[in-house]
Amino acid sequence: MKKTAILVFAAGFLWNLVSPAFAQTAPGGQGSPVTAQTKDEQKATKAEQAPIYDESADAKADINAAIVRAGKENRRILVQWGANWCGWCRLLHKLFHDDKSIARKLLYEYEVVLVDIGKFDKNTDLAESHDAFTNGFKKAGVPYLTVLDGDGRDLANQDTSVFEAGKNYDPNKILDFLTKNQAAYFQAEEVLRKGLEKAGASGRRVFLHFGAPWCGWCKRLEAWMARPDVAPPLSKEFVEVKIDQDRMVGGKEIKVRFPGSEKGGIPWYAVLNPDGKVLVDSSFQGNNIGFPATDQEIAAFGEFLKKGTNSLSQPEIQKLLDTLKEPAK
Repeated sequence: MKKTAILVFAAGFLWNLVSPAFAQTAPGGQGSPVTAQTKDEQKATKAEQAPIYDESADAKADINAAIVRAGKENRRILVQWGANWCGWCRLLHKLFHDDKSIARKLLYEYEVVLVDIGKFDKNTDLAESHDAFTNGFKKAGVPYLTVLDGDGRDLANQDTSVFEAGKNYDPNKILDFLTKNQAAYFQAEEVLRKGLEKAGASGRRVFLHFGAPWCGWCKRLEAWMARPDVAPPLSKEFVEVKIDQDRMVGGKEIKVRFPGSEKGGIPWYAVLNPDGKVLVDSSFQGNNIGFPATDQEIAAFGEFLKKGTNSLSQPEIQKLLDTLKEPAK
Protein backbone atom coordinates (compact mmCIF):
# COMPACT_ATOMS: atom_id res chain seq x y z
CA MET A 1 0.00 0.00 0.00
CA LYS A 2 2.81 2.39 0.86
CA LYS A 3 4.61 1.68 -2.42
CA THR A 4 1.37 2.28 -4.32
CA ALA A 5 0.80 5.54 -2.48
CA ILE A 6 4.35 6.66 -3.24
CA LEU A 7 3.93 5.79 -6.92
CA VAL A 8 0.64 7.69 -7.12
CA PHE A 9 2.19 10.71 -5.41
CA ALA A 10 5.20 10.63 -7.73
CA ALA A 11 3.00 10.35 -10.80
CA GLY A 12 0.87 13.28 -9.61
CA PHE A 13 3.96 15.36 -8.88
CA LEU A 14 5.39 14.69 -12.37
CA TRP A 15 2.03 15.54 -14.00
CA ASN A 16 1.91 18.87 -12.19
CA LEU A 17 5.33 19.64 -13.63
CA VAL A 18 4.60 18.74 -17.24
CA SER A 19 0.88 19.49 -17.55
CA PRO A 20 1.34 23.27 -18.05
CA ALA A 21 3.42 22.51 -21.13
CA PHE A 22 0.67 20.28 -22.52
CA ALA A 23 -1.91 22.93 -21.74
CA GLN A 24 0.05 25.53 -23.70
CA THR A 25 0.67 23.46 -26.83
CA ALA A 26 -1.46 21.65 -29.36
CA PRO A 27 -1.09 17.91 -29.93
CA GLY A 28 1.19 18.64 -32.88
CA GLY A 29 3.68 20.32 -30.58
CA GLN A 30 3.72 23.59 -32.55
CA GLY A 31 2.98 25.81 -29.56
CA SER A 32 -0.50 26.93 -30.66
CA PRO A 33 -2.76 27.85 -27.71
CA VAL A 34 -5.35 25.39 -26.51
CA THR A 35 -6.52 26.42 -23.03
CA ALA A 36 -4.41 29.53 -22.40
CA GLN A 37 -5.70 32.88 -23.68
CA THR A 38 -3.64 34.91 -26.12
CA LYS A 39 -2.86 38.51 -25.24
CA ASP A 40 -5.55 39.74 -27.64
CA GLU A 41 -8.09 37.38 -26.06
CA GLN A 42 -7.10 38.58 -22.58
CA LYS A 43 -7.57 42.20 -23.66
CA ALA A 44 -10.94 41.38 -25.19
CA THR A 45 -12.03 39.60 -22.00
CA LYS A 46 -10.99 42.55 -19.83
CA ALA A 47 -12.81 44.95 -22.16
CA GLU A 48 -15.95 42.85 -21.95
CA GLN A 49 -15.78 42.79 -18.15
CA ALA A 50 -14.81 46.45 -17.64
CA PRO A 51 -17.58 48.70 -16.28
CA ILE A 52 -19.26 50.84 -18.92
CA TYR A 53 -21.58 52.64 -16.49
CA ASP A 54 -20.05 54.88 -13.83
CA GLU A 55 -21.93 53.71 -10.74
CA SER A 56 -20.73 56.69 -8.69
CA ALA A 57 -21.63 59.37 -11.25
CA ASP A 58 -24.00 62.26 -10.55
CA ALA A 59 -26.39 61.41 -13.39
CA LYS A 60 -28.46 64.58 -13.06
CA ALA A 61 -25.35 66.77 -13.25
CA ASP A 62 -24.08 64.78 -16.25
CA ILE A 63 -27.36 65.27 -18.12
CA ASN A 64 -27.47 68.98 -17.27
CA ALA A 65 -23.92 69.45 -18.54
CA ALA A 66 -24.82 67.60 -21.73
CA ILE A 67 -27.84 69.87 -22.20
CA VAL A 68 -25.61 72.93 -22.03
CA ARG A 69 -23.21 71.51 -24.63
CA ALA A 70 -26.01 70.29 -26.88
CA GLY A 71 -27.84 73.61 -26.70
CA LYS A 72 -24.75 75.47 -27.78
CA GLU A 73 -23.98 73.05 -30.62
CA ASN A 74 -27.56 72.41 -31.86
CA ARG A 75 -27.31 68.73 -30.99
CA ARG A 76 -29.43 66.20 -29.13
CA ILE A 77 -28.79 64.31 -25.89
CA LEU A 78 -29.02 60.51 -25.95
CA VAL A 79 -29.50 59.03 -22.47
CA GLN A 80 -28.65 55.32 -22.19
CA TRP A 81 -30.36 53.92 -19.09
CA GLY A 82 -28.74 50.64 -18.09
CA ALA A 83 -26.32 48.83 -15.78
CA ASN A 84 -23.04 46.94 -15.84
CA TRP A 85 -24.77 43.61 -15.13
CA CYS A 86 -26.91 43.98 -18.27
CA GLY A 87 -25.58 41.94 -21.21
CA TRP A 88 -27.79 43.72 -23.75
CA CYS A 89 -26.50 47.06 -22.44
CA ARG A 90 -22.97 45.92 -23.21
CA LEU A 91 -23.98 44.74 -26.68
CA LEU A 92 -25.56 48.11 -27.46
CA HIS A 93 -22.58 50.03 -26.08
CA LYS A 94 -20.20 47.91 -28.16
CA LEU A 95 -22.25 48.43 -31.31
CA PHE A 96 -22.26 52.19 -30.73
CA HIS A 97 -18.46 52.12 -30.78
CA ASP A 98 -17.77 49.43 -33.38
CA ASP A 99 -20.25 50.33 -36.11
CA LYS A 100 -18.67 53.21 -38.07
CA SER A 101 -21.94 54.70 -39.28
CA ILE A 102 -23.49 54.72 -35.82
CA ALA A 103 -20.29 56.00 -34.18
CA ARG A 104 -20.14 58.89 -36.68
CA LYS A 105 -23.81 59.71 -36.16
CA LEU A 106 -23.31 59.89 -32.40
CA LEU A 107 -20.15 61.99 -32.75
CA TYR A 108 -21.87 64.49 -35.03
CA GLU A 109 -25.38 64.63 -33.65
CA TYR A 110 -25.52 63.58 -29.99
CA GLU A 111 -24.21 64.12 -26.50
CA VAL A 112 -24.30 60.59 -25.06
CA VAL A 113 -24.92 60.11 -21.32
CA LEU A 114 -24.89 56.66 -19.69
CA VAL A 115 -27.03 56.51 -16.54
CA ASP A 116 -26.70 53.60 -14.12
CA ILE A 117 -30.06 52.25 -12.89
CA GLY A 118 -28.58 49.77 -10.39
CA LYS A 119 -31.07 46.98 -9.78
CA PHE A 120 -33.87 49.25 -11.00
CA ASP A 121 -33.41 51.23 -7.77
CA LYS A 122 -31.02 54.05 -8.80
CA ASN A 123 -31.80 57.36 -10.50
CA THR A 124 -35.47 56.40 -10.61
CA ASP A 125 -36.65 59.95 -9.80
CA LEU A 126 -34.52 61.27 -12.63
CA ALA A 127 -35.84 58.63 -15.01
CA GLU A 128 -39.41 59.34 -13.89
CA SER A 129 -38.93 63.03 -14.69
CA HIS A 130 -38.23 62.01 -18.28
CA ASP A 131 -41.06 59.43 -18.42
CA ALA A 132 -38.42 56.72 -18.73
CA PHE A 133 -39.14 54.73 -15.57
CA THR A 134 -42.76 53.74 -14.83
CA ASN A 135 -43.76 54.00 -18.48
CA GLY A 136 -40.36 52.94 -19.73
CA PHE A 137 -37.66 50.57 -18.57
CA LYS A 138 -39.54 49.38 -15.47
CA LYS A 139 -41.81 47.57 -17.95
CA ALA A 140 -39.52 47.07 -20.93
CA GLY A 141 -36.17 46.49 -19.24
CA VAL A 142 -32.81 47.95 -20.20
CA PRO A 143 -31.06 49.26 -22.14
CA TYR A 144 -33.58 52.01 -22.65
CA LEU A 145 -33.03 55.22 -24.62
CA THR A 146 -34.26 58.77 -24.08
CA VAL A 147 -33.63 61.61 -26.53
CA LEU A 148 -33.65 65.22 -25.27
CA ASP A 149 -33.35 68.43 -27.25
CA GLY A 150 -30.90 71.24 -26.50
CA ASP A 151 -33.32 72.72 -23.97
CA GLY A 152 -33.63 69.44 -22.08
CA ARG A 153 -37.12 68.62 -23.31
CA ASP A 154 -38.09 65.00 -23.94
CA LEU A 155 -38.33 64.12 -27.62
CA ALA A 156 -38.41 60.32 -27.56
CA ASN A 157 -38.37 57.35 -25.20
CA GLN A 158 -37.44 54.04 -26.80
CA ASP A 159 -37.57 50.41 -25.71
CA THR A 160 -34.53 48.88 -27.44
CA SER A 161 -36.09 45.44 -27.86
CA VAL A 162 -37.51 46.69 -31.18
CA PHE A 163 -33.92 46.94 -32.44
CA GLU A 164 -33.02 43.35 -31.56
CA ALA A 165 -32.08 40.90 -34.31
CA GLY A 166 -31.30 37.42 -32.99
CA LYS A 167 -28.55 37.66 -30.41
CA ASN A 168 -27.61 41.25 -31.22
CA TYR A 169 -29.03 44.53 -32.51
CA ASP A 170 -29.87 45.55 -36.06
CA PRO A 171 -27.56 48.53 -36.75
CA ASN A 172 -29.79 49.83 -39.55
CA LYS A 173 -32.79 50.14 -37.22
CA ILE A 174 -30.71 51.98 -34.64
CA LEU A 175 -29.24 54.30 -37.27
CA ASP A 176 -32.76 55.08 -38.52
CA PHE A 177 -33.84 55.95 -34.97
CA LEU A 178 -30.84 58.25 -34.43
CA THR A 179 -31.32 59.94 -37.80
CA LYS A 180 -35.03 60.49 -37.19
CA ASN A 181 -34.35 62.24 -33.87
CA GLN A 182 -31.33 64.35 -34.78
CA ALA A 183 -31.57 68.15 -34.89
CA ALA A 184 -32.26 70.00 -38.14
CA TYR A 185 -29.14 71.80 -39.36
CA PHE A 186 -28.81 75.56 -39.06
CA GLN A 187 -28.17 77.81 -42.05
CA ALA A 188 -24.64 79.18 -41.68
CA GLU A 189 -25.52 82.50 -43.32
CA GLU A 190 -28.33 83.03 -40.83
CA VAL A 191 -26.10 82.19 -37.86
CA LEU A 192 -23.50 84.72 -39.01
CA ARG A 193 -26.12 87.38 -39.75
CA LYS A 194 -27.65 87.09 -36.28
CA GLY A 195 -24.21 87.28 -34.69
CA LEU A 196 -23.35 90.46 -36.56
CA GLU A 197 -26.70 92.02 -35.62
CA LYS A 198 -26.15 91.15 -31.97
CA ALA A 199 -22.67 92.67 -32.07
CA GLY A 200 -23.99 95.87 -33.60
CA ALA A 201 -26.78 96.19 -31.04
CA SER A 202 -24.42 95.63 -28.09
CA GLY A 203 -21.44 97.67 -29.29
CA ARG A 204 -19.21 94.60 -29.51
CA ARG A 205 -17.33 92.73 -32.20
CA VAL A 206 -17.73 89.18 -33.49
CA PHE A 207 -15.31 86.40 -32.66
CA LEU A 208 -15.96 84.09 -35.62
CA HIS A 209 -14.48 80.60 -35.52
CA PHE A 210 -14.86 77.54 -37.73
CA GLY A 211 -14.92 73.96 -36.45
CA ALA A 212 -16.20 70.44 -37.05
CA PRO A 213 -17.24 67.49 -34.81
CA TRP A 214 -14.08 65.50 -35.62
CA CYS A 215 -11.69 68.37 -34.82
CA GLY A 216 -9.99 67.84 -31.46
CA TRP A 217 -8.19 71.20 -31.51
CA CYS A 218 -11.50 72.95 -32.21
CA LYS A 219 -12.98 71.32 -29.11
CA ARG A 220 -10.01 72.47 -27.05
CA LEU A 221 -10.50 76.05 -28.25
CA GLU A 222 -14.23 75.91 -27.48
CA ALA A 223 -13.63 74.40 -24.03
CA TRP A 224 -11.09 77.13 -23.30
CA MET A 225 -13.49 79.87 -24.40
CA ALA A 226 -16.17 78.41 -22.09
CA ARG A 227 -13.97 78.42 -18.98
CA PRO A 228 -15.42 80.51 -16.12
CA ASP A 229 -12.23 82.60 -15.97
CA VAL A 230 -12.12 83.12 -19.75
CA ALA A 231 -15.72 83.52 -20.90
CA PRO A 232 -16.52 86.80 -19.01
CA PRO A 233 -13.70 88.95 -20.46
CA LEU A 234 -14.23 87.49 -23.93
CA SER A 235 -18.00 88.04 -23.84
CA LYS A 236 -17.44 91.63 -22.70
CA GLU A 237 -15.60 92.25 -25.96
CA PHE A 238 -16.99 89.71 -28.43
CA VAL A 239 -20.13 87.99 -29.63
CA GLU A 240 -19.02 84.41 -30.25
CA VAL A 241 -20.16 82.91 -33.54
CA LYS A 242 -19.22 79.35 -34.40
CA ILE A 243 -19.69 78.00 -37.90
CA ASP A 244 -19.65 74.21 -38.02
CA GLN A 245 -18.38 73.54 -41.51
CA ASP A 246 -19.81 70.01 -41.50
CA ARG A 247 -23.10 70.50 -39.63
CA MET A 248 -24.31 73.85 -40.93
CA VAL A 249 -25.81 74.30 -44.36
CA GLY A 250 -23.40 76.48 -46.32
CA GLY A 251 -20.69 76.36 -43.65
CA LYS A 252 -17.86 75.47 -46.01
CA GLU A 253 -19.04 78.08 -48.52
CA ILE A 254 -18.78 80.82 -45.88
CA LYS A 255 -15.34 79.67 -44.81
CA VAL A 256 -13.79 80.00 -48.27
CA ARG A 257 -14.91 83.64 -48.43
CA PHE A 258 -12.24 84.55 -45.90
CA PRO A 259 -8.70 84.91 -47.29
CA GLY A 260 -6.28 82.58 -45.56
CA SER A 261 -8.96 80.39 -44.00
CA GLU A 262 -7.89 77.37 -46.06
CA LYS A 263 -4.33 77.48 -44.74
CA GLY A 264 -3.52 75.31 -41.75
CA GLY A 265 -6.91 73.75 -41.22
CA ILE A 266 -9.25 74.42 -38.30
CA PRO A 267 -9.91 75.96 -35.89
CA TRP A 268 -9.60 79.11 -37.96
CA TYR A 269 -10.91 82.33 -36.49
CA ALA A 270 -11.25 86.05 -37.07
CA VAL A 271 -12.57 89.21 -35.42
CA LEU A 272 -15.22 91.03 -37.45
CA ASN A 273 -16.80 94.41 -36.94
CA PRO A 274 -20.63 94.53 -37.02
CA ASP A 275 -20.48 95.24 -40.77
CA GLY A 276 -18.70 91.92 -41.33
CA LYS A 277 -15.28 93.42 -42.09
CA VAL A 278 -12.33 91.31 -40.94
CA LEU A 279 -10.20 93.25 -38.46
CA VAL A 280 -7.73 90.43 -37.76
CA ASP A 281 -7.61 86.68 -38.34
CA SER A 282 -5.62 83.70 -37.11
CA SER A 283 -3.17 83.73 -40.01
CA PHE A 284 0.39 83.70 -38.70
CA GLN A 285 3.54 83.68 -40.82
CA GLY A 286 1.65 82.23 -43.77
CA ASN A 287 -0.10 79.58 -41.67
CA ASN A 288 -2.85 79.33 -39.05
CA ILE A 289 -2.40 79.70 -35.30
CA GLY A 290 -5.17 77.20 -34.58
CA PHE A 291 -5.51 76.41 -30.90
CA PRO A 292 -2.62 78.31 -29.27
CA ALA A 293 -0.65 75.59 -27.51
CA THR A 294 3.04 76.42 -27.99
CA ASP A 295 4.75 79.53 -26.64
CA GLN A 296 5.04 80.92 -30.17
CA GLU A 297 1.35 80.28 -30.88
CA ILE A 298 0.30 81.84 -27.55
CA ALA A 299 2.38 84.93 -28.31
CA ALA A 300 0.79 85.14 -31.78
CA PHE A 301 -2.66 84.76 -30.23
CA GLY A 302 -1.82 87.64 -27.89
CA GLU A 303 -1.12 89.84 -30.92
CA PHE A 304 -4.41 88.64 -32.45
CA LEU A 305 -6.30 89.79 -29.34
CA LYS A 306 -4.50 93.14 -29.22
CA LYS A 307 -5.45 93.89 -32.82
CA GLY A 308 -9.00 92.60 -32.43
CA THR A 309 -9.95 94.09 -29.09
CA ASN A 310 -11.77 97.33 -28.49
CA SER A 311 -11.88 97.34 -24.71
CA LEU A 312 -9.73 94.53 -23.28
CA SER A 313 -6.80 95.91 -21.30
CA GLN A 314 -3.28 94.52 -21.57
CA PRO A 315 -3.49 92.95 -18.08
CA GLU A 316 -6.76 91.26 -19.09
CA ILE A 317 -5.18 89.93 -22.28
CA GLN A 318 -2.19 88.65 -20.32
CA LYS A 319 -4.46 86.81 -17.89
CA LEU A 320 -6.13 85.10 -20.84
CA LEU A 321 -2.76 84.11 -22.27
CA ASP A 322 -1.65 82.76 -18.88
CA THR A 323 -4.60 80.36 -18.83
CA LEU A 324 -3.39 78.91 -22.13
CA LYS A 325 -0.09 78.02 -20.49
CA GLU A 326 -1.75 75.90 -17.83
CA PRO A 327 -1.62 72.10 -18.23
CA ALA A 328 -4.57 70.69 -20.14
CA LYS A 329 -7.20 69.19 -17.83
